[in-house]
Amino acid sequence: MEYVSRVPRPPLDGLIDDLYYLEGAPPYARLMLPASPAAFLIVNLGAPLRIRAGTDIAAAEYADGCVVTMPTRALDFGYPPRTRSVGVHFKPWGPAPFLAMPAAELCDRPVTLEQVWGRPATAELRDRLASADGPHAMLTLLEQELTRRLRETAGLGLVRHTSGIIAATGGAVVIDDLRASAGVSSTHLAQRFKQLVGVTPKRLARTYRFTTTMLAINPAEPIDWAGLAAGAGYFDQAHFGHEFRAFTGLTPTRYAEVRRRFQREHPGHVLDGWPLPAD
Repeated sequence: MEYVSRVPRPPLDGLIDDLYYLEGAPPYARLMLPASPAAFLIVNLGAPLRIRAGTDIAAAEYADGCVVTMPTRALDFGYPPRTRSVGVHFKPWGPAPFLAMPAAELCDRPVTLEQVWGRPATAELRDRLASADGPHAMLTLLEQELTRRLRETAGLGLVRHTSGIIAATGGAVVIDDLRASAGVSSTHLAQRFKQLVGVTPKRLARTYRFTTTMLAINPAEPIDWAGLAAGAGYFDQAHFGHEFRAFTGLTPTRYAEVRRRFQREHPGHVLDGWPLPAD
């Protein structure tokens, strides 16, 4: 697969980790994306994607693309034999200035790009991207579109500052201390987070802690699960295992097996590291 990415210029860099272009045959027909402190937007330029947000929700088809605010559980992506798209990896608070609805309404409920930006605007953007001269030109067009749509968002400064502290500490922070230093009530802070991130600050911290711990795992080496859990501040290994299942749908040992499978079957693949083969 071809994968091209770049960090956008200010002010978008305060909302977005990177813009990316992806084209080619996916390593598996279905990939599982564990819940993480991030959000994303996909402009689909190929055959439709199928996304399932949790085992209790039926998979839905997304022809024009999709928008996902910060998920709280794993997402199952079904890919066509060949995929082509451009997209945005947002910081948790990043989608808010581009949405017409509270982020909480989209939590674990992916929506089509058309539902967010309307059919005419979405169709025009897809046509312009499809006719652009290569990946870099496509990313420039997407960046221009996002800059044009950027709007002032009440409370974004508070949420971005508080989220930044949570991220810098890997989630190991007392939320009440953040509230006190910001000079706002717990209710106000939680409401702003639900509106702009989709989850409470406590949930965001929990997600950062899990993701930081999970990304530190090297599946190619023996894993001391008890030591890993203790070092990350979990009550015990059972607590850690519960978090693993909540965020990935897998046990820790099953996660390691699936990671090893990906590395064995597709060494050096551009998608290795976070998406996993879906069982």
